[in-house]
Amino acid sequence: MNFNQLSDIIGKTHLYLQNNAVKAINRNLTVRNWLIGYYIVEFEQNGEDRAAYGESLLKVLEKRMNDSGLNETLFYWSRKFYISYPSVGNLISATLSQILKELPGEISATVSQRLVIRTGGSISETDQYHTDPQKLISALSFSHIKEILVIEDPLKRLFYENESIKCSWSVRELRRQINTQLYERCGMSKSPESVIEKIKNAEYITAADTVKQPFAFEFLGLKSSDTIDEKDLEQSLINHLQNFLLELGYGFCFEARQKRILIDDEYYFADLVFYHRILHCNVIIELKNDEFRHEHLGQLNAYVSYYRENEMNPGDNLPIGILLCTRKGKKMVEYAIAGMDNKLFVSQYMLQLPDRKELERFILKEKERIE
Repeated sequence: MNFNQLSDIIGKTHLYLQNNAVKAINRNLTVRNWLIGYYIVEFEQNGEDRAAYGESLLKVLEKRMNDSGLNETLFYWSRKFYISYPSVGNLISATLSQILKELPGEISATVSQRLVIRTGGSISETDQYHTDPQKLISALSFSHIKEILVIEDPLKRLFYENESIKCSWSVRELRRQINTQLYERCGMSKSPESVIEKIKNAEYITAADTVKQPFAFEFLGLKSSDTIDEKDLEQSLINHLQNFLLELGYGFCFEARQKRILIDDEYYFADLVFYHRILHCNVIIELKNDEFRHEHLGQLNAYVSYYRENEMNPGDNLPIGILLCTRKGKKMVEYAIAGMDNKLFVSQYMLQLPDRKELERFILKEKERIE
């Protein structure tokens, strides 16, 4: 063995086992979610006290679980997953048996028996339009499955299942293909194969990309901040910006970093969140390692609107956002003040916030220090 062979075999071994580890995480996560869906449906149909909860079951269950990874949204998609893919149960009877050993004998027997009844027997016409369960949970993450679950047509779901597996689509690429109606475009084309061929190499997905999803990290007991992969410049700016604002004396109280925000069942991360003790409002700061673009301000406005609707407490004023761009441009610093129509109110806000020029000087100084 020479040095080149040594480095080659180490690299290939690492990638092979890393991918295997990712597949194991995704498989276990998907199995867990299917079982959660099964338990919820079982309770809704046969639970002794199900009438006491009704439509509020998932919300009450979230409060009882008191775990950030087990929430109402997850319960909703897990239930939908179980209902849409009952045949997955045929693969996980062994897993269920291990779990049921920890429950009282009567409950264990009842749950196990009902699972056999619901998943056994002949394959229905609907099930024929599903990818083989073994292949489905081995090749696709639950985030992929969530994207596909919004599709009601079983044949259309099968199409996206197959193409996601064949082309190794990331979740983002799968969503893009659904939104651009790939299924319909193939149906109208005289040569569906050529349509697929054009997008086959559209995106390469790595093991790190696959595992980098909030549900997976919560499932493993890791912090949500571990899912963030930032460039050195952006990381350094955020590190120093936090101290910079605190030292300004404008009333900033640090609240969160890489604050996870759930919008339309998708996770986003706000770089820094402060509470301003003078203005009595949240200040969301987003930093882009790029020149100013309008979509950056649109994203920040979405965060501000989210805080306005979901995070305000009695006595709070409307939240605001500050966008910082690390490259020189006409708008290196921009403020997002969503929904504020009162000009006097806006002016009062501006008096309490750092001056644009002051923030720009800070950014340029940091760039020089790093570069």
